[in-house]
Amino acid sequence: MPFFGFRKRHFRDLPRIGRIIAVASRHGFGHLVEQLGLQRFFSLGRRIVTFKKPPLLAHRISAPERLRLMFEDLGPTFIKLGQVLACRPDMLPIDYSREFLKLTDSVAPFPSEEAKKIIEEDLKAPIGSLFASFDDIPVAAASIAQVHRATLHDNSEVMVKVQRPHIVHTIERDISIMRWLADLIEAQIPEMAPYDVPGMVDEFARTIKRELDFFIEASNAVQLRKNFHHSSVLYVPRIYTDLSSKRVLVLEKIEGIRIDEYERLDREGYSRKEIARKGGAAFFKMVLQDGFFHADPHPGNIFVLVDGRLGLVDFGIMGRVTEENMEHFASIFLALANHDYDSLVRQYVDLGFLSDTSVDIEQFQREMKEDLAELLEPYYVMQVKQIDFGAYIDRVTNILLRHRLKLPSNLYLMDKSLITLEGILKQLDPDFNYFEAARPYVAELVRRRRNPFRAAQNMKKNMAEFVDAFALLPRQIKATFRKVTQGDIRINVHHEELHHLIRDIDRSSNRLSFSVITAAIIVASSIIIHSGQGPLLFGLPIFGLIGYVIAALLGMWILIGILRSGQL
Repeated sequence: MPFFGFRKRHFRDLPRIGRIIAVASRHGFGHLVEQLGLQRFFSLGRRIVTFKKPPLLAHRISAPERLRLMFEDLGPTFIKLGQVLACRPDMLPIDYSREFLKLTDSVAPFPSEEAKKIIEEDLKAPIGSLFASFDDIPVAAASIAQVHRATLHDNSEVMVKVQRPHIVHTIERDISIMRWLADLIEAQIPEMAPYDVPGMVDEFARTIKRELDFFIEASNAVQLRKNFHHSSVLYVPRIYTDLSSKRVLVLEKIEGIRIDEYERLDREGYSRKEIARKGGAAFFKMVLQDGFFHADPHPGNIFVLVDGRLGLVDFGIMGRVTEENMEHFASIFLALANHDYDSLVRQYVDLGFLSDTSVDIEQFQREMKEDLAELLEPYYVMQVKQIDFGAYIDRVTNILLRHRLKLPSNLYLMDKSLITLEGILKQLDPDFNYFEAARPYVAELVRRRRNPFRAAQNMKKNMAEFVDAFALLPRQIKATFRKVTQGDIRINVHHEELHHLIRDIDRSSNRLSFSVITAAIIVASSIIIHSGQGPLLFGLPIFGLIGYVIAALLGMWILIGILRSGQL
């Protein structure tokens, strides 16, 4: 039977596929490899070495940790995949998304000569005409790019971000393999269907495609800089768009102290409490006012500048919050203030959507209301500074996932950013609390929510949408009727466990074929032995003895396979 979904273009990727299979087996996922039938990519001896040997430390560490270690071993593409999935707890169990938050993106730098070659190719000019000086030693190196210091001819100091050579080809190859493996998992392991493995790969492909295009990052930085023009809390460096391309990004160099260098901040006389306040104010302005936020606020991307403002770098991962999302946020805050759990449930449902269309809505809302009340009531007797906002977000997310409520990816990205930033700001100021930092922006949201003119605008918008839908209704009915009369209506039928049956039949037929071949070798060897013809060993024909040895090995292989399957 041909291998599911394997195409000609994958033959050139066989070494990489073999590497992925070997690493997965080494980290304790050999059972999945065998379940997918991927062991056929190895020779008989390699299978014994790779799949029969117990994985190192598999009995001492959890499956999420083993998967994280596996991704780290497989390199940049899989590290990026894990980082994307860390922001999507709706796509896989929460233990895995938490473990993926530990994935780091620091790798060895590539030669500066290659970086210069890429710059000259993209900007169509020699390095000497572009920069007065260019530092060959990079200040940082990640999986997608590395950063060099440089000076322009007007003496402006800049940072030059250069994409790794051939990284686009490497990632495209790995994504192609991931898509093939995802389709294979979907076809061969139906119990993985709820996690939508092909959907994970598609989400990753969309994210990494944006991150590989530095034009998009430059646009993000320009927009964020515009949003914080003349701000007293945050500074976004200038982007030199005329010196940037799809693989090269040149931005203003900013001098400052990393936000997690707490002792140095104290020595320099900065107020940790004030820095935390500015960090919270900047983020809530992004989320609740501008609708455009930095989605990777780890300590390496945030600096405290000489004038006390925070400086932000790396704009490859950004998130957006729509006006509609902000309306829901305002309603959620009002519902929280009024202990109105019915309204709270409605807002969460409106923010996302039910992944199971057959669910009983009334029962769902009743059960979710009980869970939210149980979670939130203890918070009402606590002081604001006692509330752990990150833990609150985490527990609400778990409730939503438990009730199969799937939220848009931008909201999960926002949650992850809020939790990451809160960890940093609480190190600066143990009394820091998001609720206090968000208060002025929430008040503005609520004021806008209660504005009668805004309500009238929303009503007008809803009426326009209703009129458009009503106008399209006759056309949609006509199109449906035409499909019915032409016999173009399709019904998809899904056979439960059919893939298991096909795999078992395939395995049984293979064993039967091996058994017939073994029996034929035994018969042929017996005939040769009785004939007494040919070279002899211990008084018996050599070819007959060789046949018996081969038959014995094949018989042992079949017996081991049957015993391992547990089906005698």
